[in-house]
Amino acid sequence: MFKRKIISEFEKWKNSDGKKKALVVKGLRQIGKTYSVCEFAKENYKNVIYVNFKENESAKKIFDADLNVDRITVDISAILPNSHFEAGNTVIIFDEIQECANARSSIKPFCEDGRFDIIATGSLLGIKGYNKKKSKGVPTGFERIIYMKPMDFEEFLWAKGIDENVISYLRECYETKTPVSEATHTAMLRYFKEYICVGGLPYIVDRFISTNDMNVVWQEQHDIIEEYKDDFGKHLDENENEEIDLALLGRINRVFESIPAQLAKENKKFVFSVLEKKGRSENYQPAIQWLYDFGIINLCYNLTSITDPLEGNKIDNIFKIYMQDSGLFVSMLDRDSAAKILSGDLGFYKGAIFENIIADSFSKQDRKLYYFHKDSGLEIDFVSKVKDKISLIEVKATTGNTKSANTILKNPQYEADICYKLSENNVGIVGNKITIPYYMVIFL
Repeated sequence: MFKRKIISEFEKWKNSDGKKKALVVKGLRQIGKTYSVCEFAKENYKNVIYVNFKENESAKKIFDADLNVDRITVDISAILPNSHFEAGNTVIIFDEIQECANARSSIKPFCEDGRFDIIATGSLLGIKGYNKKKSKGVPTGFERIIYMKPMDFEEFLWAKGIDENVISYLRECYETKTPVSEATHTAMLRYFKEYICVGGLPYIVDRFISTNDMNVVWQEQHDIIEEYKDDFGKHLDENENEEIDLALLGRINRVFESIPAQLAKENKKFVFSVLEKKGRSENYQPAIQWLYDFGIINLCYNLTSITDPLEGNKIDNIFKIYMQDSGLFVSMLDRDSAAKILSGDLGFYKGAIFENIIADSFSKQDRKLYYFHKDSGLEIDFVSKVKDKISLIEVKATTGNTKSANTILKNPQYEADICYKLSENNVGIVGNKITIPYYMVIFL
């Protein structure tokens, strides 16, 4: 369907030296795991054996007996008549492997055998994949795990057919800190606002490109969110419980549904009393962790100080929650939110919307998320490493000032000497503050 950056990770795995582990691709549903894996397999292997455990019940039964590789391949050949197992030229794809815990256990004997490459995909492996009661064990040391996320803005531009020369030009402007031509800058701001509203789920991106109808996009996003909510109940920690923990399910839903209201506050710190009057963090931490493992939220932690190492300075119980996909977040707001974003009339949620898209973008770069807030009023939206230097990152829905950043940059107790301000403005430098347009977040 669309070009994805993760293919380069698949290629590194295939070309790796030594005894090959299985490639396990984790991630949220609807992000293109199956399509990407299958396309990669078709282009790189003579024989592709595809087993979908969500759709093929008989395939699950193959793994109920002993996990002998020869027996398994014979049984797969029986239910998939066109399967050809040729040593050194065959990849077996176990799709939705979380639906068959014993298939995941078979990864170890397959890797020890070494004749066939194994690729597995799983939507909920962080929650369901270990299934202690039903599996024959997790193949520790035999998996190369890759986390796949929704499309980033650069992939969105590829999907829209934007020429690679344009992206190279933008990258050059970022590196040289040269303003982008006005026509290109205006176009990129428009595309970025579209990306905020559409998000990075390939199916939604395809629907947007084929229809150019934000009402269609909203309905599809709404349907996916309802499917995710159904998943909360279907896959609620089957490792430990015979029945769904209804109290935990209720807390998961309350946390999830509160995200827009939490981010609408002036101080966007997650507050448990928003969930219930006497909401206690220890009651809701399992629900938050569950949603994080599910892959639908990102956690951004406050720092005690802006010094190395950032991870060592994070405050575990003070954080913000952002949505993993900006399009899904926008669809959780008012029905006309996308129209307001595209027209520039952002209103009440403008800060939340732009902070969420930057958090989403950083997450897709595999960055851990941190911010800085002190009761004195100092507030920095994000603190991160840029070219190995601790940097302040301010996100402005309008032009906005950087008063807190100015204070921190002048204070030698903080190990930050540069600030990036992301806004609608073109590239510019004033002292140690660099202004870049939102769309250049892909180059940070």
